[in-house]
Parts: sequence; C-alpha cells; structure tokens
Amino acid sequence: MPSDIVGQLIIYIVVLLLAISAHEAAHAWMSHKFGDDTAYLLGRVTLNPVKHTDPIGTLLIPIVGFIYGAMGGAHAGLLIGWGKPTPVNPLRWRNKDLANVMVSIAGILANTSIALGALVIIKVLQATGQFGKGATVGHLMRGAMSPNFSEPVAMILLMMLFLNASLAVFNLLPFPPLDGSKILYSILPSSAEPMLDFLERYGFWILIIAMYFGFFGVIFAPVDFMISQLLIL
Repeated sequence: MPSDIVGQLIIYIVVLLLAISAHEAAHAWMSHKFGDDTAYLLGRVTLNPVKHTDPIGTLLIPIVGFIYGAMGGAHAGLLIGWGKPTPVNPLRWRNKDLANVMVSIAGILANTSIALGALVIIKVLQATGQFGKGATVGHLMRGAMSPNFSEPVAMILLMMLFLNASLAVFNLLPFPPLDGSKILYSILPSSAEPMLDFLERYGFWILIIAMYFGFFGVIFAPVDFMISQLLIL
C-alpha cells in the first residue's frame, strides 16, 4: 500500500471516478433503452469521468472528506460522493412506471455489479494465497497482504468493493435527489403525494442533517460488517 496520504487519495479518487461514472452511465443507458435519448445524445453513455464529474460532489467534498478522515475527524469512515445528474425526459419513456423504476435502480445495479466483481477477484486471490483473508482497507494499511502481491492493486480492489457497495446502499435511501426517492413515485399510491412533496422540498437538508448526526454510519455499519464476513470466508 502507498504509505503517504497522497498516494491513498489518488487511489481513492480513481476508484470513486469509476464508481460514479458507471452509476451515471447506467442511468443514461437504461433511459435510452426505454426510448429517451436525451442523455445518450449528450454523450453520457460512457465511462469517461469528464462527462459525469461534478466539481463539488465528485472532487471537492470527497477530497476534503478523505483528508479530514485521515486526520482523525469524526465520521472518518464515511467517504461518499456524487456525479453530475443524468438528464432524462420521462415523457419519452415507453411503459413509464417500469421505466422510472429501472432507470432509477440502474446506477445501483451498476455499483453492485462492480462490488461483486471486485469481491470475486479478491476471493480468487485469497484462494491462491495472494490476498490475506479478512483483509479490509484498514488491515491493508497494517500489512495484512502477502508480500508478493502489489499493494496498490490490493487497495484498489478493496476500495472498489467497499465504496461501490456503500454507494449502492446510499442511493437506496428515499431522500431526493437519491435514486431511492424516484422509485417511491412508482410504488406508492397517490395518497402519499404530500409526503413525497415534502421529501422533494426538504430531502437535501434531511441528508445534510443525517450526515451531521452520523446517521449514515449506522446505515453503512451492517454493510461493512457483511463484506468483512464475506472476506473472512
């Protein structure tokens, strides 16, 4: 593993850019499949991070959060970012209710697929003795890896696993502008519209308050525990 904070930060940003690009590209691809070519024509069906990068959500906040965490700040384990929203035109969708659900979960499925792919590679490396069982990013920093394995590659795999799993769970939360909130519009009855309007108006501030009080740490703790158990098997 790179011993300096700059090396770790670079690896983190590279993995985050891939995770966010895959997430937003999946939204654009799924929307195109249901008849809306808005994002497709804007070149958003791509893994090129330039097309999906939001200066605040993809760069500034993750970098500040990483450095703050490295200095021992509160909620140091919470490293989350977001990309430039993918433009869609629901009026062009075929089968609008199904399209809304599928387009909304496309990004979540993309992150889940990357996390599963990283997990499979890690388990193969564990079986060949190249990767210590039960390793996490923290263990990696303390030398849990086999000495003949490339430490930067090991950290990339672990970050791909934990970060993509965390992003998938994060986006399931039913607060705008997260994907989970969009799914609610298709599955809840019309009587729930006042609640949805409330979430639409105040969802962002609910997220900020939840982050401040460490709510996300409670949400992500079971995810981290489950992944850690899978790595031990």
